[in-house]
Amino acid sequence: MSRIEVDRDRCVGSGTCEALAPAVFEVDDDGVLAVLRPEPAEDELPDVRDAVQACPTRALALAD
Repeated sequence: MSRIEVDRDRCVGSGTCEALAPAVFEVDDDGVLAVLRPEPAEDELPDVRDAVQACPTRALALAD
């Protein structure tokens, strides 16, 4: 099972991850990222992978 890892020191709350995988990521009004499903379902993985790749600060990773 894959697990999402977040480097909180790098995250700037751009919202790119939320735009690509809104069922998994949420950025609040203060720019703080919440990972709604740290272990995403198989059908969510393509969107999560896109979000990891698109993160402008490389704050996200997907670990197996």
